Amino acid sequence: MQNDFKEDSPNSDELNKQKRKKGASSTSHGKPSFFSRWMNNLAQMGLGESLLRVGTNLFSILAIGLIIFLVQAFYRQTSNQLSENNGQASVPAPTAVIVANPIAALDIPIISGIARGAQIHTNIPSRPRDDITKYEVQKGDTINGIADKYGLQPKTIFAANYAILQDNPDYLFPGQELQILPVDGVIWEWVGGISFGSWADYFQVKPEDIINYPANNLDIKSVGDPQLANIPVGKWLVIPGGKYEYHMAGLIPLGITRTNPASAQVGGAGFCPPVSGGAVGIGIFIFPTDKHVLSGYDYSEKTNHRGIDLAGNLGDNIYATDGGVIVYAGWNDYGYGNMVMIDHGTGFQSLYGHMSQLFVSCGQSVSQGAVIGAVGSTGHSSGPHLHFEVRTMSTVINPWNVLPAP
Repeated sequence: MQNDFKEDSPNSDELNKQKRKKGASSTSHGKPSFFSRWMNNLAQMGLGESLLRVGTNLFSILAIGLIIFLVQAFYRQTSNQLSENNGQASVPAPTAVIVANPIAALDIPIISGIARGAQIHTNIPSRPRDDITKYEVQKGDTINGIADKYGLQPKTIFAANYAILQDNPDYLFPGQELQILPVDGVIWEWVGGISFGSWADYFQVKPEDIINYPANNLDIKSVGDPQLANIPVGKWLVIPGGKYEYHMAGLIPLGITRTNPASAQVGGAGFCPPVSGGAVGIGIFIFPTDKHVLSGYDYSEKTNHRGIDLAGNLGDNIYATDGGVIVYAGWNDYGYGNMVMIDHGTGFQSLYGHMSQLFVSCGQSVSQGAVIGAVGSTGHSSGPHLHFEVRTMSTVINPWNVLPAP
């Protein structure tokens, strides 16, 4: 028993040493702090990670605020340094004072009255025109009103627009386009056949007045002698101050007595002897019937129908498409039946076929619009209508090319 006790004694000393070490250790560390116990409790409750995130965010906010504070402090310091100006006085510089002389010193009298506002509109004096102007007729227009608007005589409006107005103020309608001459006078087509001096004499002007007028755009050097002026045939000329006579039904139209005898281009029983003298047309065509539509064949070179068949009732009037002299009046064996031809003295002849009656005879002068016969169905005809042709010295042309719009 004693031996066992002795053998165990050394072991008891070692145990006692270990107990003393643990006691010393406990004494050196002491109790855990409050923060450690609080953190351990939060960790045991599962809130450690959330607390870490909150702490991180708070730290970031504080850091950003600190940076902003430091930047503002830096810029305030810099601004104060720049605003300091040690080289100049702080007293503001004196302002220059300009003393104006009194108005009385200029010795200008002061006028009392109503002040006039500035006029921004400049009145440009009217200048004479040298060209032909186009005017569209408006509702309420009259011939006199249009003439007054351009400083012209009413007769000049008629003279420049005979194809539209035919010297009748009742033919004026809104939408028509009239040509307005730059001066009172006439516009006329030069068709040759006589001396230019004689042509000018008819209008009671000098040939130089026509040649030198700017609107006619003539080369004086190429024209040569005014009495025998070299002017292209077919050119329309403004005749300043030219005489114009109104056209009345049955009167001889304005024109020149022809010097070359006129003969019909179509032969037959109604062929007239050559006509010397007589009226010359104005170079403008009107419809020969009251109806301006076809009732049969149109112009066609392929079918050799060289005219147009205009609608009309038996006995309706047939009118001269332009002034001139009758060179054929009577029966025709080539299918036209009763036929009339007019030589217009302008290089054109017009033909009227299938007539029921003829009111003219050979050599007679007629004005544009004069009644020369009546619509019929004679010759090679299937019903009442007017066969109408327009011819030149060399060919038969399409009448639609010279007639006004229907």
